Amino acid sequence: MEAEAGGTERGRARDPRRALGRLVQAVLCSRGEANAVFDVLAALQSEDQEEIQEAVRACSRLFGALLERGELFVGQLPSEDMVMAGSQGAMRKYKVWMRHRYCSCCNRLGELLVHPTFQVKELALGTLMKFVQLEGAHPLEQPKWEGHYLFPRTLFRVVVGGLLSPTDDQSLLLSQFREYLEFDDVRYHTMQAASDAVAQVTNQQPEVSGWPPLTFWNNAFTLLCAVSLPLQEQDLSTFYVKHVELLDKWKVTHLREHRKVFQTMWLSFLKHKLPLSLYKKVLLVMHDSILPHLAQPTLMIDFLTSACDVGGAISLLALNGLFILIHKHNLEHPDFYRKLYGLLDPSIFHVKYRARFFHLADLFLSSSHLPAYLVAAFAKRLSRLALTAPPEALLMVLPFICNLLRRHPACRVLVHRPQGPELDSDPYDPEEEDPAQSRALESCLWELQTLQRHYHPEVSKAASVINQALSVPEVSIAPLLELTAYEVFEQDLKKKGPEPVPLEFIPAQGLLGRRDDLCAQFFTLS
Repeated sequence: MEAEAGGTERGRARDPRRALGRLVQAVLCSRGEANAVFDVLAALQSEDQEEIQEAVRACSRLFGALLERGELFVGQLPSEDMVMAGSQGAMRKYKVWMRHRYCSCCNRLGELLVHPTFQVKELALGTLMKFVQLEGAHPLEQPKWEGHYLFPRTLFRVVVGGLLSPTDDQSLLLSQFREYLEFDDVRYHTMQAASDAVAQVTNQQPEVSGWPPLTFWNNAFTLLCAVSLPLQEQDLSTFYVKHVELLDKWKVTHLREHRKVFQTMWLSFLKHKLPLSLYKKVLLVMHDSILPHLAQPTLMIDFLTSACDVGGAISLLALNGLFILIHKHNLEHPDFYRKLYGLLDPSIFHVKYRARFFHLADLFLSSSHLPAYLVAAFAKRLSRLALTAPPEALLMVLPFICNLLRRHPACRVLVHRPQGPELDSDPYDPEEEDPAQSRALESCLWELQTLQRHYHPEVSKAASVINQALSVPEVSIAPLLELTAYEVFEQDLKKKGPEPVPLEFIPAQGLLGRRDDLCAQFFTLS
């Protein structure tokens, strides 16, 4: 009985495949059986997952063959009713009619990109991309002039629209789509279609609060991040849609045009009010995945400046992007170091992005051309904050401060000022937001001398470095950036203590010692 039941199930699974296979064969063998296409398309509407998959495969074979044969209407598609009612030839009517069925199939495949089952979505995506390749090789539109570049943009927008679903998380499907982004033409048209899709979705319900939903923004960000431009123009030779010859007049063959479209794509995405979580994700990839590929990187100044005003980790990451624009693209931003100075508060030693903050701060303050008053302000602010910092943070901050003094000899006066002011008359103003007005260069780093008496011996040792002449090579803080309290504790436990010190060469006998001891002579136990 079990064997019979298993055979029945396998038979049911094969029935749709055989039936659809016969329908496809009938349509391809005789135009008189063209109405069988409706049965194939009806299977795409099935509730059964297996039947849908078989229907998708059947459509792939059917319309793939029709595209290769040239049996679909080429040109601006007229209304089906108008053509059928007219007196045009039977062959033209057939091609127009079949072209409308092909469009219905593609639209349904686009809907299946948000099917609950991933296998269906993956199969629909593969079929649509197969049609994209076949349409490119056998265009369904007339070239406007000789050598006109053709790409099935309408069909490709259906693909990108399905990937950027407002309601379904498409991260897995987007990971499958990455393999197509290795092709230069697909990448170019993905950037164009993504810009259009973002504009279309954001304009659908502009009056509704919370629209578009977070799912859409995450899908869009995942797709945009998957786009990576080549570094050299000669790399633009891998095309998904095959051409006999790549003409130099085609924009898709030039890296500068890719950069322009890449820039338009990101600017159209970043001009909207993004969720706070996406701000961080965008800024994390801004310096190495976005700015180097823009045609005009300075156009990001408005986004980065507004992100600087958000505060916290977002401000820090935005400063990283601004620093690149200042350093590599000659951008002037007079408030850059003022904003960085404003991020220094007691919480900086306790946040989870502490390591990244000090890594970037070390990068920002690495130039030896910075004015002495500015470096002194940072050294003084960090020294003041160090008074209440945990030991694991101090082991990183103290070498950081000493490195600042090594890079800028003019600031060493902060640790060599014998006639400095008294502690109660320190000229430094910790409440001043402008480092230029903080008067840090008139002060001294008495905080470091205070930390020389810290309860933790390693901190005390690190703070005592200023008592001698600072060595010329800087101390790398990279191993100390992510130091935790647990690691400090483990290091202390692994230290070997000193050898035991002998205190008495004659072992004691009794509580008061030997009989001839003074203690035994003058004291007795009662």
